[in-house]
Amino acid sequence: QVQLVESGGGLGQAGGSLRLSCAASGNIVSINTMGWYRQAPGQQRELVATSTTRGGANYADSVKGRFTISRDNAKNTVSLQMNSLKPEDTAVYYCNADARSWRGTYYWNGNYWGQGTQVTVSS
Repeated sequence: QVQLVESGGGLGQAGGSLRLSCAASGNIVSINTMGWYRQAPGQQRELVATSTTRGGANYADSVKGRFTISRDNAKNTVSLQMNSLKPEDTAVYYCNADARSWRGTYYWNGNYWGQGTQVTVSS
């Protein structure tokens, strides 16, 4: 199995910054895409930013120029630096990973989610 544990988040002010981190653990062989999604109350979960193993990044239009995703492949971690925060960034943020793991006798490719971390931005 693969576990994703998020840290960071909390309460921020409009115009301020917060940083989220996520660490993947387990019998990981490799991780392809790793990234962040968010879900605001009453809304569907949406992509925030993703990063591929080769360093390619994809951002939601709403966060381009404000958020930066970074990744450490050796440590299986991904971070999200959130600058110029807006009240509409308030949501539960989830770490996500496409990972290949070893299950003793076979490899398994799966998609995994963290438990989520709350980000609240006050105006």
